Amino acid sequence: MAKHQSFTTWLKTHRKDNTAIGDLARDVSADPHWPSGKGLSGQRAYLDDRGAIPAAIDTLERAWEAYSACRAAENASV
Repeated sequence: MAKHQSFTTWLKTHRKDNTAIGDLARDVSADPHWPSGKGLSGQRAYLDDRGAIPAAIDTLERAWEAYSACRAAENASV
């Protein structure tokens, strides 16, 4: 069985997208301190601690929802 991509790995695949999620992916890719293993709550807290604008938090949450949908589709096809 194939191992699922982490959220951060999945997000980084969107670096070239000309969307808000693409912007977030580029920022995450360039941030050596991004808390990859902390889950949505830890990543939201990380952005909050750095004074991220509300739109960035919203984008993180939308990206997490898209990632979760991809994971659900993968699980359904197994």
